[in-house]
Amino acid sequence: MATVSDLKDEPGQPPALTSLSLAEAALETKSKEQSITPFDVSGGFDEQGKPKAIDYDKLVDTFGSQRIDKPLLERFEKVTGHKPHRMLRRGLVFSHRDLNLILDKYEKGIPFYLYTGRGPSSDSMHVGHTIPFEFTKYLQDVFDVPLVIMLTDDEKFFHSPKLSLKDVYKFTILNAMDIIAVGFDMKKTFIFADTAFVDGGFAAAFSNNVREMGKRTTINQIRGTFGFNDSNNIAEFNFPAMQSATAFATSFPFIFGNDAKKVAKVPCLIPCAIDQDPYFRQCRDNAPKMGLLKPAIIHAVFLPSLRGSESKMSASDADSSIFLSDTDNQIKKKIGKAFSGGQDTAELHREVGGRTAVDVPFQYLTFFLEDDEELEKIRVAYEKGEMQSGEMKMACTKQLQAYVSGFRERRKAVTEEVRMEFMRPRQLVFKGMPSEKEQQEAREKRIKILEEELDRLKTGDQST
Repeated sequence: MATVSDLKDEPGQPPALTSLSLAEAALETKSKEQSITPFDVSGGFDEQGKPKAIDYDKLVDTFGSQRIDKPLLERFEKVTGHKPHRMLRRGLVFSHRDLNLILDKYEKGIPFYLYTGRGPSSDSMHVGHTIPFEFTKYLQDVFDVPLVIMLTDDEKFFHSPKLSLKDVYKFTILNAMDIIAVGFDMKKTFIFADTAFVDGGFAAAFSNNVREMGKRTTINQIRGTFGFNDSNNIAEFNFPAMQSATAFATSFPFIFGNDAKKVAKVPCLIPCAIDQDPYFRQCRDNAPKMGLLKPAIIHAVFLPSLRGSESKMSASDADSSIFLSDTDNQIKKKIGKAFSGGQDTAELHREVGGRTAVDVPFQYLTFFLEDDEELEKIRVAYEKGEMQSGEMKMACTKQLQAYVSGFRERRKAVTEEVRMEFMRPRQLVFKGMPSEKEQQEAREKRIKILEEELDRLKTGDQST
């Protein structure tokens, strides 16, 4: 069990430490199991209290997902006609639920859509946040499908005692612009913030799915999945139903049409970091009870903290992260202090070589360096002692400076007008989209609903 000090991203999360629990902890050994939830990511500790790296094989077994193996990658390439993304090739996107079924449907010409998201907890995203978004963009380009991006500003408000609604709204706007700068296709992408969308008049179908999911989710399920207790607020218990609703195409009739029976058959693929899996296990358990399809999921590993692979980058800890707003000089300084797998002396390093498995700069290169051959040359040279730690850090610095610099240039082009268009509920353009007749009928239905609502409000005004 992690301590409160471990929960920097989500300081209001369980478990609360009482005098009794502290006394019990003192009697225990220093070893702790790894903890991977939406609110806590830690590789755990060994018997001596030393932090351990996250064990992803153990996560696959614990969560009950499936490894993405070589035959599945070969099938992916055959079906799509595209080389797998470097994150797939290198096992950084490593686990899935029903990806094979998505490939089956794609082969048959059955449309599907992508869904991913972000909880806006800071004014600038770090490079670790871009991992699922960059991979999602790749999937959107390869499959030519619509994408829905959910910004869970309400979740951050519920879970974080220090954040106000004003804070999370500010973060939401800035994070949306960062996400757009990844390079998504506006015609195929809808981004929404929970609070604005639910209150904005286009979320009737979405809200119905929240209610249907909420009705089928028990308090015991939420306690068991997330570790909540009586100190958690009631909004936290309800939020999983909100995150689940985005996984159903019927939540977005303005994108997929109003034929509920037809739209209910549109599957969803969710690229996300593995810590989000608990939300979607709940969703998959309850979806059949609603007569809807279980979403498919594809999991990514975490980008390690600058301090080591025992934890992920954290937006609340500037020294653990490289932000998309960092300057080239800041990136250089941070990489210079990153945990190294090199030996204590240059002589010893030349003799026995470096340890790429724990070397953070090398780990970053596996995420961001596209060239497989170049990455392998660096690995071999470092492990043979032919490349020193300083040279590894220089190579990593150069790669990340280029990555962040490219982002900064794209970010300059994201105006407020561009952001508003991405976040406007509208018909997206994709293969299998509703016909012009269906779109017109949907518009007319929407206009009628709005007119009725306006009449109701006018009547209410006259009666007061």
